[in-house]
Amino acid sequence: MSDGLFEMGSTSTGGSLSSADHAHAPLAVRMRPRTLDELVGQPQLRAAGSPLQQVIEAEKSLSLLLWGPPGTGKTTIASIVSGQTNRSFVEVSAVSAGVKEVRAAIDAARAQLVATGKETVLFVDEVHRFSKAQQDALLPGVENRWVTLIAATTENPSFSVVSPLLSRSLLLRLQSLTDDDIRDVLLRALKDERGLGGAYEIDDDALDHLVRLAGGDARRSLTYLEAAAGAAGAKTTIDLKTAETAADVAAVRYDRDGDQHYDVISAFIKSIRGSDADAALHYLARMLEAGEDPRFIARRLMISASEDIGLADPTALTTAVAAAQTVQLIGLPEAQLTLAHATIALAVAPKSNAVTTAIGAALGDVRAGRIGQVPSHLRDAHYAGAKKLGHGVNYRYAHDHPFGIAEQQYLPDELVDTTYYEPKEIGAEAQIKERWERVRNIIRGISPR
Repeated sequence: MSDGLFEMGSTSTGGSLSSADHAHAPLAVRMRPRTLDELVGQPQLRAAGSPLQQVIEAEKSLSLLLWGPPGTGKTTIASIVSGQTNRSFVEVSAVSAGVKEVRAAIDAARAQLVATGKETVLFVDEVHRFSKAQQDALLPGVENRWVTLIAATTENPSFSVVSPLLSRSLLLRLQSLTDDDIRDVLLRALKDERGLGGAYEIDDDALDHLVRLAGGDARRSLTYLEAAAGAAGAKTTIDLKTAETAADVAAVRYDRDGDQHYDVISAFIKSIRGSDADAALHYLARMLEAGEDPRFIARRLMISASEDIGLADPTALTTAVAAAQTVQLIGLPEAQLTLAHATIALAVAPKSNAVTTAIGAALGDVRAGRIGQVPSHLRDAHYAGAKKLGHGVNYRYAHDHPFGIAEQQYLPDELVDTTYYEPKEIGAEAQIKERWERVRNIIRGISPR
């Protein structure tokens, strides 16, 4: 396989399998990329001069934090680094390892470095699960470059990784693979000798079904393909029925003319926007039965909550976020109830696009160059010499004024009378509209009519 990026399970020191082990390994393991040139997706990681290129080609001992969804290649990248730089590969799982295991891994790497000069890639999976003490135990190895640390996380490192470790590592953001990336992974696995070696063909609708089921996770797509090949038996063609049976998911066809994925999600969002809960549930059911990634559906619900509902129902975004978190915690099939809950809540909620219009107008002004200088009284005055520059002078502290609102210019001179947010008289936003108009008049010194 010349392209492919996906995250695998544990890899032994050295990052390779014996020939006998490899022959019996799962398809996803056999098709693991061996070099940086074999990666698919993540073009930002393969750009000339990128941190990953420096680690591999210049063999620099840079510690990396890989942040991205499952199946985007975090473990694989660590394995490639060790393989292409001839470093030992040691994996520590944050699920099962403690401070003792972390220190033991670093001590072993240090001893090997002293004795043989060979460096070690220490891969820590799910580093966000490590406690502060466990993460602190990694610091000596990173600071002294006894190991090249590559830590993987599915959560924002700014909130889940301790500051000393974060400041000593380069953060690389991985994105979910596109449908085209997944399709390429599957087609190459069908042909490559490490994969199915050309023993099977696959019908277009079956291929589309496996791509859809993968949800941007290449490891999952190869697992489904291997199951489908096994279900094909003596047949040399994998058809839709075989793919359905293998994945144990009914392939409800979105649309025989193509663009099914995009058409149904579009209809789903437009039904919510149009307040038709019945239609929204229909399209939700079609996506669930077709194996759509529930995380994708949850993300679309969060977008809809701000884009189409906004402050007409301030609880809509909270509901959508809670649904997304629940999907992550419990998964399907139970999460389908949560997705239905959120779908109905958003569909029946009052609708306002005032938030969407407001940020669109503000972005439009900024992009058009309507920026201007921050008024002097609003500028930072917490440093020596700021007052001499007029920074903070005549600033009116809002809490010292009636209702906590002071008459004062906040916008730059070029935009002093600009209005972006125009609430609608719909749902909870009707009360917001009434208050906002009074507040804005006080701020701008406009007498009530």
